[in-house]
Amino acid sequence: MAAFLFDPQGLPVEAIAGEPAVPAERLTAPWLRQRFAHPPVWRPEEVEAAPAGASPRVAAVLVPLVLREAGLTLLLTRRTEHLSSHAGQVSFPGGGVEAHDASAIDTALRETEEEVGLARRHVDVLGTLPVYHTSTGYSVTPVVALVAPPFELRADPREVAEIFEVPLAFLMDGAHHQRLSLPLPGGRRSFYAMPYDRFYIWGATAGMLRNLFHLLRAE
Repeated sequence: MAAFLFDPQGLPVEAIAGEPAVPAERLTAPWLRQRFAHPPVWRPEEVEAAPAGASPRVAAVLVPLVLREAGLTLLLTRRTEHLSSHAGQVSFPGGGVEAHDASAIDTALRETEEEVGLARRHVDVLGTLPVYHTSTGYSVTPVVALVAPPFELRADPREVAEIFEVPLAFLMDGAHHQRLSLPLPGGRRSFYAMPYDRFYIWGATAGMLRNLFHLLRAE
């Protein structure tokens, strides 16, 4: 992936999505299990578009929902600054599919263990979200899972600068979903951002969270 040549935080916010927050009773382990076991008809939202004529690189990420006493949180990483792609950005743990991976779920679990040291025994996979196509040429399967503490984490210093958690309730509220865009050589690019504390969650990560939001809101 090519490095981004703009600072998304320097762009003006064009709009706030503004949909009502997902009700608190839906942000619980039993309700989420039921939702993924019996999903309703819903429409995913994909802001980005894959580059024309390029074969996508297939990847998978884990969307780890941590079972904290105060409520579910989402575990995220901040990538190291020296990486050739998405350096310094907030992302889900995950990466490219390898030949020995049995499935997208296997890829997400393997990559998560390699990047942040989260052992598979702590991870209870609920299901997957629709494949997300990024403007940088990836086709990403988000694997949603519950993670039961206590667990130990160990960041791979080559890839992960920081590991942190964000309350799921904050992310599942349309009032916190900013819409931004900018002109690029291939056309205008639009994306979402969900700033939280000192962390700037944007791009593909925010786009996949929008799809989780739509799935949980659907009737």
